Amino acid sequence: MFHRVTALAEKRILVFVVAYNAERTIESVLDRIPKELRTSNVEVLVIDDSSKDATFQAGLKREDQTSDFKITILRNPENQGYGGNQKLGYRYAIDQGFDIVALIHGDGQYAPEKLPLLLEPFYRDEADAVFGSRMIHKRDALAGGMPLYKWVGNQVLTAFQNRMLGSELSEFHSGYRLYSTKALARIPFERNSNDFHFDTDIIIQLHFAGQRIKEIPIPTFYGDEICHVNGVKYAWDIARTMVRAKFHEMNLLYDRRFDVGQVELTYDLKMGFASSHTMAINAVKPGADVLDIGCGQGYVAAELAQKAARVTGIDQYVPAQAPAPNVQLTRWDLDTQEFPVAVSEFDQIFILDVIEHLQDPEAFMERLRAATGRKRPELVLTTANIAFGVTRFMLLFGQFNYGRKGILDRTHTRLFTFKSLRELFEQTGYKMLEMRGVPAPFPKALGDNAFSRFLVGVNEMLIRLVPGLFSYQIFLRAQALPTVKTLLTETIDQSAEMKRLAVAS
Repeated sequence: MFHRVTALAEKRILVFVVAYNAERTIESVLDRIPKELRTSNVEVLVIDDSSKDATFQAGLKREDQTSDFKITILRNPENQGYGGNQKLGYRYAIDQGFDIVALIHGDGQYAPEKLPLLLEPFYRDEADAVFGSRMIHKRDALAGGMPLYKWVGNQVLTAFQNRMLGSELSEFHSGYRLYSTKALARIPFERNSNDFHFDTDIIIQLHFAGQRIKEIPIPTFYGDEICHVNGVKYAWDIARTMVRAKFHEMNLLYDRRFDVGQVELTYDLKMGFASSHTMAINAVKPGADVLDIGCGQGYVAAELAQKAARVTGIDQYVPAQAPAPNVQLTRWDLDTQEFPVAVSEFDQIFILDVIEHLQDPEAFMERLRAATGRKRPELVLTTANIAFGVTRFMLLFGQFNYGRKGILDRTHTRLFTFKSLRELFEQTGYKMLEMRGVPAPFPKALGDNAFSRFLVGVNEMLIRLVPGLFSYQIFLRAQALPTVKTLLTETIDQSAEMKRLAVAS
């Protein structure tokens, strides 16, 4: 008890009561807030969501009568909906400098007496969000009056949501929730729905942001309160939201609600299955001098170095230490005009998942060709295929929104098909040697298992039939041809040598 009281004194807590048509219950809910929370660092905020009854006036009575802790009563001039009302309370908590915000309902369905118990994980730094769950002990929910159809629906939806999200919550649909304001500040909750599935939106955001969620059992109470939730619409909204979240996670579409955390500036290796990385590594010539343009953290460069004699990586985000002894890394912005190394010294040049990021790919490829001089090196390039079947299918339904990763990565400035990429290389002075499709990285999206590898195999088979439709990426090998200026220099030099030999003979 001493630890709880001490910890309580160190935290500023907002008890946030969402209220709609709660005239008969709001005063009793406020009266039930435990005495140990009636301190100077605890505030109660009631936001009446433009009720049709006298909820606001009933709340004002308590605001005037209470002296042991602060109560603030607000009323929305227009109804914001269950989710919209929460947004206001959480914004208030963040702006006013509270450490924790505890959500309860004005109809009394969630027991305010349990607040001290639900606060304890925050005092022990065990959670960023704490949910009161009625389904940890499932039979207790029925005993508490939860209708059978809601009890079944709750479990069915929760099982579906756990499967889609990869989580293990006992309940997604409790309205008894406490959040650290630091956690709320890390997620874009203001982009969420104003409807009842706001609660699902925020769970997804917390999960994607890596925030800790802890559940604590609470009693179930169903009285004579009026339910404002349309069950069929709610279930549909939940299902639609979960599918969108899963597709966002798989980079098949982009939903700004779920864009949490920093955008990745570098990408991990796609090894152990047919991918752009394995194809590129297989293309390395033993003992070659290799230039890796856009090397990132040098993961692929380290793999190339196992076959090549020397690998030089250039990128604006290179690490301080090279990943292998025969790898040299140089920091360089790819849109800079001059190359930081002598390009003409290399036998092979690798440009993996880079060209789609360039401001002017044509000008870059022409500069690179000119810099190769008389070397005529082989180029190995990979890029996304904008004509991939999934992208076409999404476009059919009006979806062409850029995201965090994948073909429509929002850092991409140019996108290519097989035909447009071939034309770019031919028009900028390269001889095409090989061009083939790369399957989708199913093991990265679904986990490295037998099923994902089976999908890769099926994808490879389909690519052989219609590469433009079924290729996730394009793999290209080409040879840099000498410029006219280089050819003229070669012609003059060789002619001079032939003349010298002719005179000598």
